[in-house]
Amino acid sequence: MMTLAADREIEALMALHPKGFDLSLDRISRLLERLDNPQDRLPPVIHIAGTNGKGSCAAFSRALLEAADYRVHVHTSPHLVNWHERYRLAADGGGRLVEDRVFADAIARVARANEGETITVFEILTAVTFLLFSEHQADAAIIEVGLGGRFDATNVVKEPAVSVIMPVSLDHEAYLGDRVELIAAEKAGIIKRGCPVVIGAQESETALQVLIETAERLECPTFVYGQDFLAFEENGRMVYQDEDGLMDLPPPRLPGRHQFANAAAAIAAVKAAGFEISHRAAEKAMINVAWPGRMQKLAQGRLAELAPKGADIWLDGGHNPGAGVVVAEALAEQEEKNPRPLFLISGMINTKDQSGYFRAFKDLARHVYTVPVSLSDAGVPNDELAVRATEAGLTAEPVSSVANALMLLRDTWDGPAPRILIGGSLYLAGAVLAENGTPPT
Repeated sequence: MMTLAADREIEALMALHPKGFDLSLDRISRLLERLDNPQDRLPPVIHIAGTNGKGSCAAFSRALLEAADYRVHVHTSPHLVNWHERYRLAADGGGRLVEDRVFADAIARVARANEGETITVFEILTAVTFLLFSEHQADAAIIEVGLGGRFDATNVVKEPAVSVIMPVSLDHEAYLGDRVELIAAEKAGIIKRGCPVVIGAQESETALQVLIETAERLECPTFVYGQDFLAFEENGRMVYQDEDGLMDLPPPRLPGRHQFANAAAAIAAVKAAGFEISHRAAEKAMINVAWPGRMQKLAQGRLAELAPKGADIWLDGGHNPGAGVVVAEALAEQEEKNPRPLFLISGMINTKDQSGYFRAFKDLARHVYTVPVSLSDAGVPNDELAVRATEAGLTAEPVSSVANALMLLRDTWDGPAPRILIGGSLYLAGAVLAENGTPPT
């Protein structure tokens, strides 16, 4: 868990500044100017936007670069258990989460530079990213967009080595618009004139067209999934293909067929950014890649011990209909290989389409236990969430906690060892990892 120094700094920020997002680049630009523009002193940047798959692409990109012996900084958001997870600093043998002393000092310096002016905490912590990454040597920096793209606080990097747009679908409609083409236009805001662009697998042709048109208008070298590169399964392996030829690779360690496309986008992005990735490095990356809280198997821990004997437990923070579809598909793949009754333990927040998420599991899940999301003020009450699951065609009942849901299932289920998905919110995923005693490291 977070030690006191950084904890105190962030608590002070939370008390002083408004929560949430305020989409503009004026405040972050003013603050970075006072810090002597650290965002202009970064190693080559891989900048990643999208509705789903951003974190997986970042994880694959990091694994690829580190397997090729490059030193890599990584910024992701949100964190699951500990604020330090957002900042991974390059090190020999693989990056390390930022040390508390270094983190607290950077927060304090950025806060002093801001001089108490109006700003959001996310903007301050994004400035911390740039400060830390500019002060520690690395060969590359992977930076994940927080929300949207065009006005996200990370979008002050003038010339990224590559801009990556992962799958675009409806989410954060209050900020980004209620049509997929509007959301795609916001994500496309990270594309910079003349800089390479990688477009990951898109379900929406409308979104894809917006992204391609933006890249063409800005005269960017553009690499599109399904046109310029792709990945497919063959004989239990992953085959990656682009203009340079084929790579026959192990299947990604991250489960789900959607991870083939995410891995392919990362390979294309790293190559477009100018890095040499050998076949051997790509093999190593597929085997070693890790991304906590996204289809993460819970094989041990305090919560896992409460489940029915032999249960197959998965944790996933996906929280919108698009994420529901890919997670359901991943579980359906497992059902084909190893049939088990599926139960959901779900908690969600009120800014998400709860019924849309649950609909993806209509013909797959046997029952849903709905639980509160205690780490967010926006958590949907568990009884109300049960109604949303029922509206989506599932049977559901509210339960007071994940632990109680696992024990209830253990005490009432007398069939074969079940498969359990705990998910619906990154807040819930973080709480589960903390309670289970298995936080990200």
